[in-house]
Amino acid sequence: MFSVIETGGKQYKVSVGDKIKVEKLKGEEGSKIVFDKVLLISSDKDTKIGQPYIEGSKVSGEILTQGRDKKKISLRYKPKKRVRVKRGHRQPHTEVKITDIK
Repeated sequence: MFSVIETGGKQYKVSVGDKIKVEKLKGEEGSKIVFDKVLLISSDKDTKIGQPYIEGSKVSGEILTQGRDKKKISLRYKPKKRVRVKRGHRQPHTEVKITDIK
């Protein structure tokens, strides 16, 4: 059984026991979280597709960690103009373990 959920403007295919990294969510480590924007639920018997979401369905998870990704460097350079701009960015993320699909 798997499901497709939407969070942070992205879609994720999840099953029970999966660990996913999503855009930063509010909550402490170890707390429960519920994703109610479920786009698709598929099992061995049938498949439910939402238009756009499935009414009354939810995917539950537990927050494992709150963290930041590795630094990404952006560099802007214009030759012969003495313009060199170097910037770094670390995107915050939340790691979630999927516990239940309803």
